[in-house]
Amino acid sequence: MLKIDNLCVSYGGIQALRGISLEVPDGKIVTLIGANGAGKSTTLRTITGLVKASSGSITWNGEELLGKSIDKIIGAGIAMSPEGRRVFADMSVLENLRIGAYLRNDKAEIEKDIQWVYKLFPRLEERSWQLSGTLSGGEQQMLAVGRALMSRPKLMMLDEPSLGLAPLVVQDIFSIIREINKQGVTVLLIEQNANMALKIADLAYVLETGNITLSGTGAELLANEKVREAYLGKNS
Repeated sequence: MLKIDNLCVSYGGIQALRGISLEVPDGKIVTLIGANGAGKSTTLRTITGLVKASSGSITWNGEELLGKSIDKIIGAGIAMSPEGRRVFADMSVLENLRIGAYLRNDKAEIEKDIQWVYKLFPRLEERSWQLSGTLSGGEQQMLAVGRALMSRPKLMMLDEPSLGLAPLVVQDIFSIIREINKQGVTVLLIEQNANMALKIADLAYVLETGNITLSGTGAELLANEKVREAYLGKNS
């Protein structure tokens, strides 16, 4: 289980996170929803060690993550698919996937996992030798998720996976998130498409200007009047 306790993060005197606490239980899909600038991406970046916390605690199966190097955090079983996809544009699909496994040296298992990613995303196999920069936005998102899976994570963090994608592609991405979770990977999802995120979430939190203002099951937040008005539209 991932547990965040009273986490504070500041950027040049501005408090991005103001003492947030949340839990991501093993085997669940947990979503964090909120407006732009609420602190969602900062939360993920602090978990992975890309941003330093000013105070608080982040534990993973009882072990403190704050202060650990990024490779130690990845090695502990945590991976992130970043906002904006950030694939290596001048490298092939297959080369991108292999980079996801850079901390591993179990060659036979790496090959098996490449085949596993291809089963999840058949389109990536069709385009395995294509330069990643020439893929569509949806294909790049699939590649970003596949690359993160190559580290064999126990916890997969996804930052805005549906951003800028066509509705049909969004459906595909969310189906894949469900499938990854069914195969035993815990998921922490940050998503502006609150409707889709809450529908697949076991647990959900609302983040507003660095504070968690609501939490509950995905279904509870989907039915909450304040959430509907702020994030889903009054008539949804």
